[in-house]
Parts: sequence; C-alpha cells; structure tokens
Amino acid sequence: MTTSIPINQAKADLFRTLGHPVRIRVLELLVERPTPVRDLLATIDVESSNLSQQLAVLRRAGLVTSTREGSLVIYSVTTSAVADLLLAGRAILDSLWSDTEGLLHELRDGN
Repeated sequence: MTTSIPINQAKADLFRTLGHPVRIRVLELLVERPTPVRDLLATIDVESSNLSQQLAVLRRAGLVTSTREGSLVIYSVTTSAVADLLLAGRAILDSLWSDTEGLLHELRDGN
C-alpha cells in the first residue's frame, strides 16, 4: 500500500530541499551540463563532505542522478524543469529587487 501526500505537502518538501545555497548552486551548474564531482568542488567553495551531503539530499529528492565513468562520478539533473524552476526563482527575485530599487530611488530623490 502506498500513501500519497497532498500536493501542497509535496511542494513544501521540494522547496525545503531547495532551501540551501549550495544545493541551488549545484543545480545551477548541473542545468548547464552534467558535471563531475571534482569540477563541482573546484567551482563551489565547500568541503568535499559538505558537497557530498548536499548531493545526497538532491539525489534523494529525485532532482539529480549520478553515473560513474571510470573513477569519475558525474551528476546531472533529472528533468529540464529544474532549469525552469531556477529561472522562475530568478525572475521573482528580479521583480522584487527592481521594485525595491525603484523605492530606494524615490526615497533618495525625495519624491
């Protein structure tokens, strides 16, 4: 017997998974191309054990998958929808920040 969870709970779980800056950075890199762990380590300023933990969280959530090519472990996103989600987040932040920037200009100009 499988138990299903409400969609709002599933979404909350997804957003909790995304709630770490290292995980977001990993996903940003992986939507560009599948990437070996060593390249992720070279790009992201974290300890190897921390990156490994964050990759495990993303893997358990089903957002990334890994393959082995010789001694290399290469990670990739499981769906192109991850790129869409990251772009939507950027668009939301851009909208929020541009509104804030406009308010700052008004305050500074005394309007």
